[in-house]
Amino acid sequence: MKTFLIFMLIFTTSLLAQDHLTKPAVNRADFIKGADLSELLAIETHGGVFTENGLPKDALAIFSDHGINYVRLRIWHTPAQGYNNLDRTLQMASRIKSAGLKFLLDFHYSDTWADPAQQAKPAAWATAPFETLKDSVFQYTRQVMTALKQQNTLPDMVQIGNEIICGLLWNDGRVCDPFNNSQHWSQLAELIDEGLRGVNESLDPGDTVRTMIHIDRGGDNGGSRWFFDHLLAQNVEFDIIGLSFYTWWHGSLSTLESNLHDLAQRYGKAIILVETAYPWTLAWNDNTNNIVGTSSQLHPGYPATVAGQKNFLYDILNIVRNIPNNKGAGVFYWAPDWIAAPQWGSPWENLALFDFSGEVLNSIDAFDSTLSGLSEIPNSPYSFHLDQNYPNPFNPDTRIRYELPQSSQVILKIYNILGQEVRKLVDRFQIAGAYSVVWDGKNEAGQQLSSGAYIYTLQSGNERRWRKMLLLK
Repeated sequence: MKTFLIFMLIFTTSLLAQDHLTKPAVNRADFIKGADLSELLAIETHGGVFTENGLPKDALAIFSDHGINYVRLRIWHTPAQGYNNLDRTLQMASRIKSAGLKFLLDFHYSDTWADPAQQAKPAAWATAPFETLKDSVFQYTRQVMTALKQQNTLPDMVQIGNEIICGLLWNDGRVCDPFNNSQHWSQLAELIDEGLRGVNESLDPGDTVRTMIHIDRGGDNGGSRWFFDHLLAQNVEFDIIGLSFYTWWHGSLSTLESNLHDLAQRYGKAIILVETAYPWTLAWNDNTNNIVGTSSQLHPGYPATVAGQKNFLYDILNIVRNIPNNKGAGVFYWAPDWIAAPQWGSPWENLALFDFSGEVLNSIDAFDSTLSGLSEIPNSPYSFHLDQNYPNPFNPDTRIRYELPQSSQVILKIYNILGQEVRKLVDRFQIAGAYSVVWDGKNEAGQQLSSGAYIYTLQSGNERRWRKMLLLK
């Protein structure tokens, strides 16, 4: 212990913030690495051009070449400008399938944006009695699915509604106050069931389409439980829980991870983070106000830089990838293509995965893999891998990652500069794989520790490695 303490003391005086180490490749064949490209046709029509190494290239090819395996499209009933209607959806679906990618179709059941703040019925259904509205949902859903099937572009996954934390097709399917009552929950369930029936009755034996229910509460466990407890009490049958997570609206990565783990255990369903994004700059390139433009909207430890965007995306992928029991099914980046075109402004331009000229950013390479064990990394000098914590320096919490090439007893501890143990984070047998642990800067008694240098050590079997980190308040 004395030698170990001296070794720590020598190095802690040089403790500085450090970047992520080179990231290991992430590989699970069924893990979804998706992009919502619902804006693509409009961007192209208005003169937007995407490039790689300065050369024009089809956006779908760029995404596919960098690890994207799934594309999400929203569909609106009768949009004013035509974008995202059935004809445009058929056009995009054909391109998606031709590129060898899978396809998630997002029914908004509206003529425009449907989200937590608005769920307006299509104008064609605005005055329909409830039973007629239900039939309209069924007929429309089946019509769309049949049209896609007839051109051999059947979606691989369908979501019934978009961010429906307060329901859909307001007010008939509205469930937030003052509509949070048994009648409206029953009506919401009936409307969703009609959408699901429309999907199912468009399929032939042998067709497989997974179904999703999507809300916005990625970092809100109470809100997530409230919605899915009520919905599942209505016996609605679906395959996947979908969540949105934007740090400026939905909390921290820690609250996201905690919520995902709880939902997986509580409901036993696969989970997809179906919308997320992060800025690579706080600057702007057009006259359209950007949704994210101030440092107060950023997550601690992730600057608005290309590296910050890449690290955020990498960490999001691995948080979902590491949901217990393989319940983490994937992540979709929302509108990574939404650059400002000459005649088409973008409030999302600094959240895209392209710079203002349309050149792809290297942050896209976070998709190029999902975590794999060290056994797949050649010539590794260590039997296990311990990453530098991130962020570092940190306040209030930081994430520690490690990878085990084989199953073993694992002990992860935190020490102060005096070599005194302040917290044991892990002490259990773990199977081979990648792991991520958050330390909240507190000791075993739950007391917040003071600013200063700390050491974390990982022991796997008979081997131990350590790294230094800095808590700054």
